[in-house]
Amino acid sequence: MSGHSKWATIKHKKAAADAKRGKIFTKLIREITVAAKSGGGNPDTNPRLRVAISTAKENNMPADNIERAVKKGTGELPGALYEEVSYEGYGPQGVAVYVQCLTDNKNRTASEVRSIFDKKGGNMAGAGSVAWIFEKKGFFVIDTAAISEDQLMDIVLSAGAEDQATEGASYEVTTAPQDIEAVKKALAEKKVPVGSAEITMLPKNLVKVTADHAKQVLALIEALEDHDDVQHVYSNVDIPEEVMKEVA
Repeated sequence: MSGHSKWATIKHKKAAADAKRGKIFTKLIREITVAAKSGGGNPDTNPRLRVAISTAKENNMPADNIERAVKKGTGELPGALYEEVSYEGYGPQGVAVYVQCLTDNKNRTASEVRSIFDKKGGNMAGAGSVAWIFEKKGFFVIDTAAISEDQLMDIVLSAGAEDQATEGASYEVTTAPQDIEAVKKALAEKKVPVGSAEITMLPKNLVKVTADHAKQVLALIEALEDHDDVQHVYSNVDIPEEVMKEVA
């Protein structure tokens, strides 16, 4: 999996800027609400809700907001009913783009997502066109200054991690989705600071692009991420190092 997580690493670097745009709370609240609706309001028995609440806390969401979002999902409080829907397409140079949304109006969202693809030099495709390229994984980013490679490997592999790689100044650890909490707990017990921990979709293969095309792909992805209904955008773009530095 080494190298296939470049976009996940870039997303980690972009997180601070995304938070400043003020949209992250809206997306987190929707995720908590849908997680509670689909699996119940108890995070101890609902892994998806547990991860969503943990992510919300890491982004300093007030406890009252989290509690209200859970209650909206369980029906204890009134709120909009959101559906999960995915859209697939291609960016410049055939880069795969996989978009996950939570929406209360699928027709509106589909039309608006298609418009973003069209305006940013991409095109929407049918269901199944690119989804097969991605695998759901637990994914951690850890600063190399925090711990040695061997020490980290001992901790994460013992806790059930699948792979560990070094990408620049960060370690990247991948797990099966169901093992992310066990690895997170093991790291916390050893007091290893974690830069990012999430369930994500990692590509099985990458598409190399020029610097100019990489910037076009990033513009497409950022436009999609700016849409209120879009929760996550995944791509198999291989970003040149010089563009990576600009993003960082």
